[in-house]
Amino acid sequence: MEPSIYSHSLFIALPLMLFFGFYFLLARIPGRAIFGNYLRSRRIMGTALLLLAANYSVHLFFGIRFKNTNAAILMNLSTYFLSYWLFSSALTTLLDRFYITRRRLRTHISLWVIFSILSCVVLLLLPGGVLQTTALFALAAWLVTYGFVLARRLILAYNRAIRIFSETYSDDIGAYIKWLSVLNYRPDILPF
Repeated sequence: MEPSIYSHSLFIALPLMLFFGFYFLLARIPGRAIFGNYLRSRRIMGTALLLLAANYSVHLFFGIRFKNTNAAILMNLSTYFLSYWLFSSALTTLLDRFYITRRRLRTHISLWVIFSILSCVVLLLLPGGVLQTTALFALAAWLVTYGFVLARRLILAYNRAIRIFSETYSDDIGAYIKWLSVLNYRPDILPF
């Protein structure tokens, strides 16, 4: 990729990410307890956007991609792994307020640390060649699988929320429409 096109795309994306990241963190919402879940989700989303903005800043201002390709790949893998979890948690929290637990937090942070350490070993300690390329493919497969697992968990939470909503408001709409039509089109059977 040509350096100027790459820099211009980062230059355009960075202010947007900074704006929305800080907006999600600092914008006012009503201080009622009912909005607690929404506020938590916005803060997590803002943190994820600021994390990506920090990654973009390093790429834009220091040109790390053109100086040390392995360091740039390491930074991207580590950042995207953590961002996957943050975005997924922000969206799932809207559907399930009990989604984020200490155990789940420890698990995902531990996975991120292990993934980052393995990425560091593969990119900085292994010699370039077939072994490093194979290990990078394995890390990329892990990242994609992790993303699919998080997406599946989000879709399941969404389906559970829809099912609960449907069961809560499960009026027989057909009977209701028939009742209305009887009321509207047959006034002669009513005693009043």
